[in-house]
Amino acid sequence: MTTHKKVSVLPIYLVGLVWLGYALLFPLNAPLHYILCAGLSLAAFVVGKAIFPDKVYQTPGAPKEEAKKPEAKPKKEEDPKIAALRKEKDRAVSELRRLNDAIPDEKISAQIDHLEEVTGKIIDHVIADPSKQPQISRFLDYFLPTTIKLLNAYDRMDSAGVSGSNINTTKQKVEQMLDTLCTAFDKQLDSLFSDEALDISTDITVMENLLAQEGLSGPSKPAGGTDGPKLEL
Repeated sequence: MTTHKKVSVLPIYLVGLVWLGYALLFPLNAPLHYILCAGLSLAAFVVGKAIFPDKVYQTPGAPKEEAKKPEAKPKKEEDPKIAALRKEKDRAVSELRRLNDAIPDEKISAQIDHLEEVTGKIIDHVIADPSKQPQISRFLDYFLPTTIKLLNAYDRMDSAGVSGSNINTTKQKVEQMLDTLCTAFDKQLDSLFSDEALDISTDITVMENLLAQEGLSGPSKPAGGTDGPKLEL
């Protein structure tokens, strides 16, 4: 059972009536008048409480506990190395997209698209498995920033709007280098799966050996142990 208490307001109304009646019948222009009125109000309040007491009643059911707000769990701080990887990914991908928009050549645009996609996959893979970060240290420290540097140089020369031996030769070298870079980025991503590929290869070898030991590998023969009916001539 749950206990409830309802406070009666009638005694308060009686106090109000005492002050109103006193003000109408007697003067309130001296401290003594206010003291007398306050005394009458107190008496009226006590009498009102006696006549109209507070009501106490019960209702079935257990008292409801005040809903507690779940305490907010402190946000776990991300490993600074992982945070740095995310930042580098966002910076590199953003710059590659900007260069892609700036360079109109369709072939180069497709190559930049590929470099951007593979770069994101490389860094995402290492974020998921930070133990592989040493494998891409050279990629992050040299290959990726140098690739962006070459594309920026190409963009500046292409935007110059003029032809010259220096500009044309440099642009041609960058174009040739992009094919090599696309292949290199692919190999960098592939190398991250070397351990997983080795584990899978080992599992397959072990499974093949066990299947052979249990007689569960190899082609199945028809029921009866024969290869089927033979025709006699």
